[in-house]
Amino acid sequence: MPKITAVFWDVGGVLLSNAWDREQRKRTLEHFKLDEAEFSDRHDMLVSSFERGKITLKEYLDRTVFYRPRPFAPNDFQDYMYGLSQELDGTLEFARALASSRKYLMSTINNESRELNLYRIQTFKLGEIFSLFVSSCFVRLRKPEDGIYKLALDLTQRPPNECVFIDDRPLNLDAASRLGMQVIRKESRDQLLNDLQKLGVNT
Repeated sequence: MPKITAVFWDVGGVLLSNAWDREQRKRTLEHFKLDEAEFSDRHDMLVSSFERGKITLKEYLDRTVFYRPRPFAPNDFQDYMYGLSQELDGTLEFARALASSRKYLMSTINNESRELNLYRIQTFKLGEIFSLFVSSCFVRLRKPEDGIYKLALDLTQRPPNECVFIDDRPLNLDAASRLGMQVIRKESRDQLLNDLQKLGVNT
């Protein structure tokens, strides 16, 4: 088996809680007492543009929430969105230790809107861990499209068989696997560390 030289990470669901996925949207809508069906219709039409960085967070919220008067301010809604981001089960600390070993190129491949992505990079000091952020909002491509994985390989100039990609969703792993990357579905921290160890990846 070729030696792994690069580790690519999803962020939401692997290192941190999801930024603005179904669970986070549900909690926010309940908190602000918004109609879920009404919001979801608008969200579904905009989420691709939002996560590709083609519209701003303000534009997204103007069209999904603040298209009519609300009894709360946009800043209150945004602050609540940001506050939903939390670390998961110690995996972030492991990624930090792996980066400190300097054995591997460390990069993300993640779907995220620009403002939430930048907030999470800054708040959780992800810039200390990753040398590259292949984020949908920066590259205008989203998982599970083949293009985002091909771009990650082009940018890092790593052979696919020397790369491992970690995600919590099987569909996002399929394209990476087809391109020849090693893949791991993260279900728990201990399982992830064990699977990485099998590939020879350790601190």
